[in-house]
Amino acid sequence: MNRLKDIDNYIREHIDDEDFVLSELDRETNLKVLGARMISGHLQGQVLTMLSKMIRPKIILELGTFTGYSAICLAKGLQAKGKLITIEIDDELETLAQKYFKKAGLQDKIDQRIGSALEIIPTLNEKFDLVFLDADKREYIKYYELIIDKMESGAYIIADNTLWNGKVLVTPKADDYQTQGILEFNQLVKNDSRVEKVILPLRDGMTLIRKK
Repeated sequence: MNRLKDIDNYIREHIDDEDFVLSELDRETNLKVLGARMISGHLQGQVLTMLSKMIRPKIILELGTFTGYSAICLAKGLQAKGKLITIEIDDELETLAQKYFKKAGLQDKIDQRIGSALEIIPTLNEKFDLVFLDADKREYIKYYELIIDKMESGAYIIADNTLWNGKVLVTPKADDYQTQGILEFNQLVKNDSRVEKVILPLRDGMTLIRKK
């Protein structure tokens, strides 16, 4: 018996059902998109929705749209006149994400940008109440340094993949820049006195970071 898999199934059976649009998006992503395992999925999506509803953000910034699953989950917690800005470098995913933003009735709340987050973030004048960090792991520190001053006290960052399939426990190979990026980011956040932080061992690890 795979105990971890059984626990995972038990959790899914005892949380809110995945809504139809997200279920359809998950299926289409797995059928059509390379690297479909990167999609947030039901459990993580429910956690993102719950956190967003707790925070009640007016402005959310998401780095790494992929096919739009996490953006939809996060946007459910926006204030009535709030918006979510999501940035994705892969222009081939734009149409698929837009399709499901419309199906979810969130097309007016989600501002989709295509391009390099490192180039787009400096052009944004908004102050972010919530940031979901789920883009190139090699650039996590650069993203962090760009967004931290665009956040007021009490704002949150949710950084995804911070346990990186357990690779954080071993010394990475010299050319494993993704793992090295996560390790350096985790150390930076740990030592940053401007923020409070905790790592949740959910899926591939999510770090909750609150600006003091």
